[in-house]
Amino acid sequence: MTNAPDLRSIRAFIFDMDGVIYRGSAALPGAATLIARLRAAAIPYLYLTNNSTTSPRDVADRLRGMGIEADAADIYTSAEATAALLHEEMPGARVLVIGEAGIRQALAATGFTLVTDHRAADAVVVGMDREATYARLKEASLAIQAGARFVATNLDASLPSEEGLIPGAGSLVGMLEIASGRRAQAVGKPQPGIFRLALTRLGALPETTACVGDRPETDILGGQAAGLKTIAVLTGVGSRADFAAMQPPPDWIFADLAALEAAYFAPSAQ
Repeated sequence: MTNAPDLRSIRAFIFDMDGVIYRGSAALPGAATLIARLRAAAIPYLYLTNNSTTSPRDVADRLRGMGIEADAADIYTSAEATAALLHEEMPGARVLVIGEAGIRQALAATGFTLVTDHRAADAVVVGMDREATYARLKEASLAIQAGARFVATNLDASLPSEEGLIPGAGSLVGMLEIASGRRAQAVGKPQPGIFRLALTRLGALPETTACVGDRPETDILGGQAAGLKTIAVLTGVGSRADFAAMQPPPDWIFADLAALEAAYFAPSAQ
């Protein structure tokens, strides 16, 4: 791990959520205290999540229920990024959605018409969907084959839960890629665009902002591609060996957010 005093260069943080801030319905060690100290010190931060299932307001409510301070403005989701991307390139399009309330609300709020018939779809958007049915996946596949734009909120194959790793949005995307013979355009991490949108929301510079995550292939690679500093924590998917094997590795590796807090707020790091 890089020497702790180098943390002085960090003036803003972008946090992944699943496996970093919480696992399932439980806050992870150090999360509440670190966020409280960042707020007290007026250090900007943002929660950036590939999870497209819930709205920022609902995510904030969930965090507060775990004892972590949060407002809707503190959260940026792959659902919001997906809606923003499509609005730039296909405003007012008709979209067939495989996904839950978060992506549906984000698309509807941005002016898209949601459809269920493949013959009416200009685009197919796929996110995490715990109630996906064969009938809906069939409509999505037919729409993609007919030429509808194919967009994935993220390609995370799995999602950390209290039970272990469960299938993520990427599993559904993979199924549709196989069925349709077409590849999806991904929006969420590790795509650098979502990090740039997050930096704009924060009003922060990439060289003085750290992305904190638990996945080498999304949080760390994405942060590096966007020019951010990167901090790995070992409370989610990636192991210390996984991160150490990366070329280049994260700038810092910590066991959890409690260890990050101790290093960042140590007297020598101020």
